[in-house]
Amino acid sequence: MKNTDKILVAIVLGVVVLVGVAFAIALTRPKPAYQSNKTAEGVAHNYLLAIQQNDYERAYSYLSPTIPGYPSDLDKFIQDIERHSYYFKSGGESVSLEVLSSHVTGNRATVKVRKTVFHQGDLFNSSERTSTFDVSLHYPSKSGEWKITDSDTYWVYCWNSSNGCR
Repeated sequence: MKNTDKILVAIVLGVVVLVGVAFAIALTRPKPAYQSNKTAEGVAHNYLLAIQQNDYERAYSYLSPTIPGYPSDLDKFIQDIERHSYYFKSGGESVSLEVLSSHVTGNRATVKVRKTVFHQGDLFNSSERTSTFDVSLHYPSKSGEWKITDSDTYWVYCWNSSNGCR
């Protein structure tokens, strides 16, 4: 075998090994899991995960009924999300959400979340965009659970209006 053939075989084998490693890493990554509902961070995480997984019944259960435009039932909640899907979907791009921190004062909490959007490009032009947003929660004494009252994203803004969404 010529020296150039050996180099070509080595390159091809190297590429095959790299592809195999990439698949192994992708397949062994843990699936996102729900956290405990006992903390504000856990409720914020669970709400966002439920939205991402289209588990709208679970997501709806994390909203506070004290929101001025609280959707009256699950069907209305789903209808609001579908009508305002641009607040919830990323147009086919891959999105990663991570709870960074929380600040609790009495029965109120603010949870800071990092959103990373991965843009598909060509081989040398892929990129990502990172931003942060807040999720506001309160802990009403009668329910004994943290409930979401507002969010900077993954939220339908007409929920903040006493007229609700129309």
